[in-house]
Amino acid sequence: MRRKEFAVAELEEIEQFLSEVSFGFLGMNSEDGFPRVVPLNFAYGNGVFYIHGSRAGEKMERMKEDNRVTFSAAKEYALIPSYFTDEHMACPATSFFKSITVRGHAEHVVDLEEKASAFSIFMSKLQPEGGYDTIDASDSRYASRLKGVALIKIVPEEWTAKFKFGQNVKEQERQKIIDGLQQRGLDDDLTTIEMMRKYCPHHSV
Repeated sequence: MRRKEFAVAELEEIEQFLSEVSFGFLGMNSEDGFPRVVPLNFAYGNGVFYIHGSRAGEKMERMKEDNRVTFSAAKEYALIPSYFTDEHMACPATSFFKSITVRGHAEHVVDLEEKASAFSIFMSKLQPEGGYDTIDASDSRYASRLKGVALIKIVPEEWTAKFKFGQNVKEQERQKIIDGLQQRGLDDDLTTIEMMRKYCPHHSV
């Protein structure tokens, strides 16, 4: 699914998802030809992904050499055991999840106002309860720190989104999964049921 094919509602759902997850995986090209994948925190805003770190290091060097990157973020909502729908066969076992992957290029951010905006997004995810002074580039306490930290923005050129909640499962099997989730009652099981109803509205579940 390319971004140009998303409906407005789908874009809003993707942005909502990206505001809820704070961890992703950055893929880069490396000198030896092997892909380099780095797990890290990220923030999404203004249509781009932000990552940060020290000015020195392999990650920054790799992106200087080749700024083509991929970035993925995902959240698993529930493991679906086979016995929810089949008493004998292992084949139905699966998981329900949301995932986003983008391909694009990385750019160093030097503008302090944009840095302040990006780190404000980071803080709203990592410390939503507040408890800190607003990050402002004109605040001398923040200005030196904003200058010292390296901030990269990933500008997406291609998007892929997958929200898997049993859309291809027959209605009778879907009801068995819902019954199993309700009986199990783990932290995200009720949320998973809500997602199943949201993304399969044509099914009477």
